[in-house]
Amino acid sequence: MSVLEPVVDVVLVPSGTILAQKGDSPAVEIHADNRVFLLTLKITEAIEQEYIELWLQGSADGTTWATTPLATLPQHFYTGEYPTLIDLSADKATKFVRVHWEVLRWGRSELTPRFVCGITFKQVPPDLLRLSS
Repeated sequence: MSVLEPVVDVVLVPSGTILAQKGDSPAVEIHADNRVFLLTLKITEAIEQEYIELWLQGSADGTTWATTPLATLPQHFYTGEYPTLIDLSADKATKFVRVHWEVLRWGRSELTPRFVCGITFKQVPPDLLRLSS
C-alpha cells in the first residue's frame, strides 16, 4: 500500500473578504515533492479606478520572508477569476509561502480602494500535470 502525500489546498483569503488596504495572508507550509500550484484570485466586487496586485512570497522558516517574490501577478481592475500556475520545483529551500497584496484607488471621489474577493492556493496533482504535457 502506498502512502499518500498530503495535498496543499488552502483558502488564503476567504471568499467575500473586503480588501481595502495592503496586507498578507497566513503562511502555508509546502512540504510536498510535487511543487506545482494554482494560485487563484477571485474578485466578486470592485469599484472604478482601482487595482489589486498580488505577490507570492517564500520563506525557509515561516518567519523571515524573501525580499524577491516567487511570483508577481499582474494588476487586476475588474471582477473575474484569475488563476496563475506557479512551479516551485526548482526551489527546494522554500518551505512556506504567503500572498502579499497591494490595493490602490485614484480619481476625484473617495480614494479608499475596495475589493471583495477570495484567494486560494492549491497543489496541482502530478497526474494532471502528466496529462497536460
